[in-house]
Amino acid sequence: MATMRYVLLKQSDNILFVEMPASHAYQLSALNLRLHKEIDKLTAEHIPNLPYALAECDDVELHDTSITIISGLDYINSLEQDFAVVKEKAYPLISLLTEIRALQAQLEQWYEEYEEEQSI
Repeated sequence: MATMRYVLLKQSDNILFVEMPASHAYQLSALNLRLHKEIDKLTAEHIPNLPYALAECDDVELHDTSITIISGLDYINSLEQDFAVVKEKAYPLISLLTEIRALQAQLEQWYEEYEEEQSI
């Protein structure tokens, strides 16, 4: 059984729990902080609205049925899609996309290996 961690994100009044492999949770938190640091430098008309990483935890027991746990891979795929459509002319957006895609590739590999282990 894989050890998972949860990254708690807040966007406006919405709370998101993103389930990540324990070995990669800190990377999502660090990526979120980096994106927030750089997003104000973007000059595009439509910029993704990013949630803020608030915390990481080892276990989550949800009592509010309106809150769901999101797969880390689903979240990072959505994040990549949001940034891939930004029409940026001044800021080197490719550097942010590269960081997002690097974590995306790591997660894809992790899930592939995890699924292989489960099928044995």
